Amino acid sequence: MSEPPDLPVPARRRVEIITFLVLAFGIWPVVAVGVVGGYGFLVWMLQIIFGPPGPPSH
Repeated sequence: MSEPPDLPVPARRRVEIITFLVLAFGIWPVVAVGVVGGYGFLVWMLQIIFGPPGPPSH
């Protein structure tokens, strides 16, 4: 997000606070859930293909 350089300090601070809140409570939680969910899905698929972990059965 690009604002003109002639914004007064309070307006610039407000824009920065809104940007921080959107990132901290909107975008990053969604990214974190997506990464953890993707990793869990990858492990699940690998276990379906290669079998569960543990010693080989004789």
